[in-house]
Formats: sequence, C-alpha cells, structure tokens
Amino acid sequence: MKYVSYYRVSTRKQDLGLKAQQTIVNNHLKPDDEVVGSFAEKETGTNKRVRIELQKAIDLVKKTNATLLIAKLDRLSRNVAFVSTLMDSGIDFKALDMPYANKLTIHIFSAIAEHEAELIANRTKQALAELKKDGVKLGKPENMTQEGRNKGVKTNIEKAKTNINNRKARAFIKALRSQGLNFNQIAKELNSNGFVTSRGKQFQAIQVQRLV
Repeated sequence: MKYVSYYRVSTRKQDLGLKAQQTIVNNHLKPDDEVVGSFAEKETGTNKRVRIELQKAIDLVKKTNATLLIAKLDRLSRNVAFVSTLMDSGIDFKALDMPYANKLTIHIFSAIAEHEAELIANRTKQALAELKKDGVKLGKPENMTQEGRNKGVKTNIEKAKTNINNRKARAFIKALRSQGLNFNQIAKELNSNGFVTSRGKQFQAIQVQRLV
C-alpha cells in the first residue's frame, strides 16, 4: 500500500500528541508499505477551520494515487464541513482506530461530534434554567424528594442518550447487529476499534444490550 500520513496536534491536553499518533501509524505499516509523504498540523482555537497541511496531504494523495492515513478518527471528524470537503475530494482515507468505518459512518460521526460541541456550550446554562423554572433549589436536603429523584433519573437517561461515546457506539452497534453479531461479539468489536463507554471504560455485553 502507498500512504500519505497526516497528523493533527491540538492544544487540548486529552488529545493524542504527535509522537503517539506517529507510533500508531508506524505500528500499522507493513514492510512493503510506502509512506510517500507526511504532514503535521497544529490546531489552535483560532484556526480550526484552516488546515493548510491537510490540503497539501490531499494534493499529494491525488498526485501519487495513495491513501490518506490517520491515527484516530477524531483527528478528522470534528466538524461536518471539513469532513464533507474531505469526502468531496474523492480520495481514499483510513482511520486506524476504526478501520471498518466507511465514508458514510465517518460523516455521521462528524455530525454527532459537531452537535455535541454545540450542546456542551449551552448544556449547563439550560439545565440550571430548567431547574430554576421548576422551583428546584440546588444543594438543599428538602430537594431529595421522590419527585426530585425522578427528575434525577430522567436527567441521567437524557445524559446517556446525548453522550458522544454512546451515540458513536450506537451507530456502530446497529451496523454490527445487521451482520448477526451477538452482544458479546459486538462488545469485543467495540473495544478492538477504540470505542469506550460514557465513563471512558471498555464495553461489556450488558452495556451493549442497554444501548440497543
């Protein structure tokens, strides 16, 4: 295979650094694979939509008839407009943390990720406004009524529905279910492809069943 590797380095502490991404890519390469070019981009809060190095990588992929290779799907999936541009370019690309993902699922995940980012910006403010509207005063023992507990359960259910990890996993689970895999097999596939639960842990069959 002929590849062009692309790395995106973010200022976010939880993101993979350049060396970690390079290690993932290098571990994937086989002896007869060829990397015809490598590009790295530093993303900051002010240039998230400007990816000069990525465009260079895409141009080289087209010129050499190679495949764009990235370590993690979220390197490329944080806004829909960007992923749409990538797919419109017509090049082949491979995300090593989710090798079975196709262009459609990547587009779905990017839409989910972008929507989640928008939700995060307003979620706390909206939640507090709703509590205030319902007359709930936070931090008071008298709020621990059955009604208050019911509201807490409802809130937890909504959090589970909107959690970015759960939403990504559900899309993948649906595809695997259509192939006839059982809950244990799906859990193994999720774990081997880099998915994590809403708490950042590996999947068990019972958690897959709950998401279904």
